Amino acid sequence: MVVNHNSKPEEKKEEKKAEEKKLDEKKPEERKEAAEKKGEEKKEPERKEAAEKKEAAEKKEEKKEAAEKKEGREEAAEKKEEKKEAAEKKEAAEKKEEKKEAAEKKEEKKEAEKKAEEKKESEKTGAEKKIEAIEKKFEEKKPLKFLFVSYEGLIGDLAWQVKKEGHEAKYFIQAKSEKDVCDGFVDKCDDWKALKDWADVIVFDDIGFGALVEALRKDGKLVIGGTLYSDKLEDDREFGQDELKKAGLNILPHWDFTDFDEAIGFVQKNPSRYVIKPNGKAQNEKELLYVGQEEDGNDVINILMLYKKSWSKKLNNFQLQKYAQGVEVAVGVFFNGKEFVTPVFINFEHKRMFPGDLGPNTGEMGTSAFWSPQNTLFNETLAKMKDALAAGGYIGYVDLNCIANARDIYPLEFTMRFGYPTISLQLEGVTSLWGEFLYKLAKGEVTELKTKKGFQICVVVGVPPFPYTDPAAFRRYSEEATILFRKPVYDGVHLGDVKLVEGDWRLAGQSGYSLIITGSGSTMDDARKQAYKRVENIMIPNMFYRTDIGERWVRDSDLLHNWGYLY
Repeated sequence: MVVNHNSKPEEKKEEKKAEEKKLDEKKPEERKEAAEKKGEEKKEPERKEAAEKKEAAEKKEEKKEAAEKKEGREEAAEKKEEKKEAAEKKEAAEKKEEKKEAAEKKEEKKEAEKKAEEKKESEKTGAEKKIEAIEKKFEEKKPLKFLFVSYEGLIGDLAWQVKKEGHEAKYFIQAKSEKDVCDGFVDKCDDWKALKDWADVIVFDDIGFGALVEALRKDGKLVIGGTLYSDKLEDDREFGQDELKKAGLNILPHWDFTDFDEAIGFVQKNPSRYVIKPNGKAQNEKELLYVGQEEDGNDVINILMLYKKSWSKKLNNFQLQKYAQGVEVAVGVFFNGKEFVTPVFINFEHKRMFPGDLGPNTGEMGTSAFWSPQNTLFNETLAKMKDALAAGGYIGYVDLNCIANARDIYPLEFTMRFGYPTISLQLEGVTSLWGEFLYKLAKGEVTELKTKKGFQICVVVGVPPFPYTDPAAFRRYSEEATILFRKPVYDGVHLGDVKLVEGDWRLAGQSGYSLIITGSGSTMDDARKQAYKRVENIMIPNMFYRTDIGERWVRDSDLLHNWGYLY
């Protein structure tokens, strides 16, 4: 093999020539680039100057625009201010016009009201003007004028209380035998109708005045008293029971009679315990009420035979009521013509003459009581009569005597008037001013009565012939008898049939119903102690009274609470 030792140097020489050729080819481009670069560097100051000129021009333009905008805003603000000012001027002008119109309308309205008032004043009845005058007098705390109207002289204690409060009081008594009752304590009159326009408030104390009361109210008078409807509730037992049943109360079975033989035959065919209750005016003869004691009714039959012989002319309408065992309790409350005036008066009558419920029925020898918020006893009885009483426009006191036991509360009879001695007991427990209360009651405005807490009792102090009517016995044992006080203390002493003669308290009328003594306490026992201590201060020839008023409360309260009627 032949080796060429000169081949490598030749190759290297060729490579070197190629590189030099490449370099020669690049140099014109580089020179061109360098020339271009140099040309660019020369142009840079020009471009920079041009850019600066452009920027300066733009800034100038911006300033010009900003100045124009500012000028525009200021001009807009000026225009806005001018517009606002114009609007304000317009609004002020409109308001001024409105005020002017309002003032003119106000003046027109004032003038129209004045004319309407003048017209109303001219059209007012004498009664309306009278009531307005009474209202003004009351607002000015001036004494009011009260006229008390009575058949038998029952309301003297309330009339005396109103007088002691500073009001004027006139008292009319129709019964000749009772004309001197309350002489010296209250001013009397012989013709109440002549004073009806004198009085601010007229007070009737009994049932039987319903037609008169309704007529007086229509004439615009302020009156406390019954209506034809309320009179019938008490006077007609059958009607009263029917109304109670209609109102949703459970009533005891009862039967009305006008013939004694029919009643006797009824009991013989239906032997049981019954209660004999007179209807109508005979109800005032309390001794005629008889509670049967024998389960076969034989005692009731014997009493009916006796009444047939002795009382047939006077007792011509009576009721037999099924006897029910339980607690006898009465629920009372004032009514203002539209609604009840609370609180409620829960009271327990003691009707028999002697302690232990012995002796003849007197109507009432004393009562224990307390004022209560509305409770089950009230809600289940009198509360259900609200609509009926409101429909009749009754204004006064209403009381419902009941028998309560574990099964139910059974209403027995209505008292649609002030109660006696109940009103004297209420004078002990009420702290409201009676003149103000009676005025607001008659107007239908009062809804609440202020009362003491705790308990009250009253004790009736009688003399012969009470509870009977016997003028000869009264003249013999009691007429003109003087009432003496061991100490000159008159707290809790309330007027029955008495009068004031030359500073002395004397018996009056002819009933022997002399005084009612009251007491209060935080417990029933405290009330009893105060009342009987006050009784001890009284001295009247032949006086008598029950010594156990309020004792029954211990048992009765336990039962009523246990049955859920009191709480």
